[in-house]
Amino acid sequence: MASLAPCFLLSMPQLVDPNFSRTVVLLCKHNEEGALGLVVNRPLVTTGRVTVNLDPPVSTDRELQVWVGGPVEPHRSWVLVGEEPDEHEDLRGMRIADNMYLSTSPDLLRRLLEPSPPLLARLFVGDSGWGPGQLEAELEESAWLMSDVDRDLIFNTPPDKLWETSIRRLGADPASLTMSRGVH
Repeated sequence: MASLAPCFLLSMPQLVDPNFSRTVVLLCKHNEEGALGLVVNRPLVTTGRVTVNLDPPVSTDRELQVWVGGPVEPHRSWVLVGEEPDEHEDLRGMRIADNMYLSTSPDLLRRLLEPSPPLLARLFVGDSGWGPGQLEAELEESAWLMSDVDRDLIFNTPPDKLWETSIRRLGADPASLTMSRGVH
């Protein structure tokens, strides 16, 4: 079985699941055991003091943007890094694509809470997961469009524009898409 990752999964307009309506999912891992991805256009903004359960505990009063990666394992956090780490840093985690890594490193999480966090890093809670054959069945039902990963879209496009921008980048008009075999 050939892996579909990495790619963007762009939800079709008719996808009614509220967890995935108008979403862009970064598909990070795909194999015979299933698939793992992160919704990259669902931000949350926290207000007030944020304390992260690290040892020693870390807190910050600055506004921290947290992203909802999906409905699976909402207690789990991920850090998406959009640049190569310094050669002396061991914070890489799983390589997704060129200059893009997915990490669960407590050290990287700690750095996100510092006054000058890494510029191209996002904290996600939860993820999007599919069991064996589930994503393939959804693709067969035309629930998703697939496109190449674009780091600049993730980090430089406003989240409310990311879905439409990604679909238009394929040369399609979101309003004209219908769920059937193939793109119409």
